[in-house]
Amino acid sequence: MIRVGIIGVGNIASMLIQSIEYYRSTGKTSGLIHHRIGKYGIADINVVYALDVSKHKVGKDLSEAIFAPPNLVPKLVDLRRTNVIVRMGKILDGVADHMLDDFPLSNDPEPSADELVRELSDVGLDALINLLPVGSSKATRFYAEVAARAGVSFINCIPEFIASDESFKALYESNKATLLGDDIKGQLGATIVHRALARLIAMRGGEIVESYQLNVGGNTDFKNMLEQSRLHSKKISKTMAVASTQPEPHDAFNKIFAGPNGYIPFLGNTKVSYIYIKASAFMGLPVTLDVKLVVDDKAMASAVLVDVIRLTKVLHDSEVYGAPAWASGPYFKHPPQPVNSDEEALEDLYRHLDELKVEIEPRYALS
Repeated sequence: MIRVGIIGVGNIASMLIQSIEYYRSTGKTSGLIHHRIGKYGIADINVVYALDVSKHKVGKDLSEAIFAPPNLVPKLVDLRRTNVIVRMGKILDGVADHMLDDFPLSNDPEPSADELVRELSDVGLDALINLLPVGSSKATRFYAEVAARAGVSFINCIPEFIASDESFKALYESNKATLLGDDIKGQLGATIVHRALARLIAMRGGEIVESYQLNVGGNTDFKNMLEQSRLHSKKISKTMAVASTQPEPHDAFNKIFAGPNGYIPFLGNTKVSYIYIKASAFMGLPVTLDVKLVVDDKAMASAVLVDVIRLTKVLHDSEVYGAPAWASGPYFKHPPQPVNSDEEALEDLYRHLDELKVEIEPRYALS
């Protein structure tokens, strides 16, 4: 069993928890990236701890809190009471001023770092997952330090640069815990599609002249990102994820724009992405691509997250601590080391798992 804690009981948390129950109860494997990682299937994941700051969620059983406002993920499976009561977390910069109507704060007292370290240890967590809103810089670092002190692995799903920070890597190594991040990719999301197209152009001898990726959606993630001051690391993360596919990533960075661009409430959890690439090809002649991608934003993230949770547990079982870049490469937009292609990143993952004698199924033939 993999004992998991969640920071932020939002839409991804709702999709994640429901997806675990869906695959556990049906026995299906369709839609999963990997059915098994080591000895772990998706049914081995158990969410046993949760933190939030909203009065709509704090104090409620997790099975109720994942449907509390402003969450939009519908009820997809029947959930029994979990007996996991959502605990009041630390606010810090986790709620932007313009989001207070959506996330009215609980009056429960905020915990200290020492209290949380004791709780994480007592609960016996294997991993703590950061699902805070984009822009939660101080809060993310607070929880990353708490998890490290408790010897609990940390999965950073948002674009705050933790796994790529040498000081955090050293902190996790010294506490014998694992750190994966930063900024989780979607299964077939805008960034990975954009990366694939950009890499194809480079691989076939072309050069990107200019490119953009525009994203709109209707959930609170997109509403939160209306505040430009919270987007600095997000834009770096998404843009560099595409630029890193090119022969000269830092030069390409200035020719590419990727980021959130609008909040349209009626879209709900549907994310609409527009990807444009103008490339110079044979004899300098132009090639232009326009792609429209429509996905369920939270399903895309959860499909990757169930892989990452199991991988984190396997790494800890194998005594791999710190922030191994090869483990984050296939799954995050801003891993500790940039990766040229997702195929190469997956091959690197397989190679390292082979060295650890960890099996993974299915194993995709990439070359």
